[in-house]
Formats: sequence, C-alpha cells, structure tokens
Amino acid sequence: MNIVPEGYHTVTPWLITRGHTAELIDFIVAVFDATDLGRVGEAPEIGHAEVRIGDSAVMLFDAPHWPPTPGFLRLYVADDAATLDKATRHGARVVTEPTELFWGDRVSRFADPFGNLWWIHQRVAEPSAEEMEARMQDPAFAKAMAYVQSVDFTPAR
Repeated sequence: MNIVPEGYHTVTPWLITRGHTAELIDFIVAVFDATDLGRVGEAPEIGHAEVRIGDSAVMLFDAPHWPPTPGFLRLYVADDAATLDKATRHGARVVTEPTELFWGDRVSRFADPFGNLWWIHQRVAEPSAEEMEARMQDPAFAKAMAYVQSVDFTPAR
C-alpha cells in the first residue's frame, strides 16, 4: 500500500483566505490553467477545496476569523512571461521582474490579490557544475541575485 494517495505528493500546501477561497480558486485556474477538483461548502465559507496545478494538488479553505495567513509557493512553468502576464491581468502585482539566476532558472515573483506570494521559475539553462561556479562569479549574475534578494515583500492582506 502506498503511504501517499495517488495524485498527491509527500507535501501538499494549504492556502487559507478570510472568505475569498472561491475567488482564489478562480485566480489559480485562470493563471495556471489549474483544475478545480472540488469544494466542500460554499463561499464565503468553503471548508475544504482542492485544485491541481500541473502534477500537484493545492488545498484551500476559508477561515474568516483567522488573521491573514499568506502562502508562499514556488512553481515551475513552461513560459514564465505568459504566466506573469496572465497573473497581472487577473489582479496580481509583480514583486520581482523575470531574472535569470546562476543555476539556470529565470525567476519572477508576484503577489496575488489575496496576499499570497508566488515564485515562478522557468528552466532556461542546464549549466554544468563548472559553468555554475563560473556563473556565480559573473558580475551580471551577482547583480541579478542581489536584485532578487533585495526586493521587500509584505503581504497586502
């Protein structure tokens, strides 16, 4: 018997809102072409919901009386620019512009309208260990890393 149910992974994130889970699901479906797997309860108090982004499940629920509880998620996507564009068209705020980093990923971040922060990664290079070492010393990659690490993010909600 598998210890992890089929269709899930060892770690499954939760996203919690204060009465906006239905809207967050719509955002995730629109931006990431996710699949709405179902909901228990109705807005504004959905007790449990799930979406599938790529091969991963994300669980969600409303907790109207909890303090704001932002999620921080990292996703690999096929087209980071298209994903960032969709996110901004659906109300997200860009936190970090697309930036190629020394290990071969181009990274951007956005805050969704519900206070969550999303790291969007697109693999753009497959540097060898030697190339990665050289890229770490390259001033352009050092500047890129400094930019990504310097951006201040405070959840809006």
